[in-house]
Amino acid sequence: MNEVTKLQDTVDSLDDLLDEERAALLDGNLDQIGRMLKRKERLINALNDSDQPEIGALTKLNIKVVRNQALLTSALEGIQNVADRLTAMRRIKDSLDTYDARGLRKRIDMPSKWKVERRA
Repeated sequence: MNEVTKLQDTVDSLDDLLDEERAALLDGNLDQIGRMLKRKERLINALNDSDQPEIGALTKLNIKVVRNQALLTSALEGIQNVADRLTAMRRIKDSLDTYDARGLRKRIDMPSKWKVERRA
């Protein structure tokens, strides 16, 4: 197999992998994305080690990488929002923050036997 064919196979494999990664991101399948990481690194390293690949192919790949990075960033922000919300819920379970007549925050510790009912 000559260098040009090998390079094109690498570009095609990375292109397919980026499409798979996008599908996994849209499905919320973060485990699958983790499993793709080694393959993605290997393909990118192969591109970096090759003689100058065609600019058009790299531009197409770059567009997909940027698109997937935006999806991944959104997924990570969503995970952080869930973690923050769980932390707030845990804090509410242990204590309740209120404000007094002067606008100063006051924390009321909640014994574990007390229950707070939330209504809309």
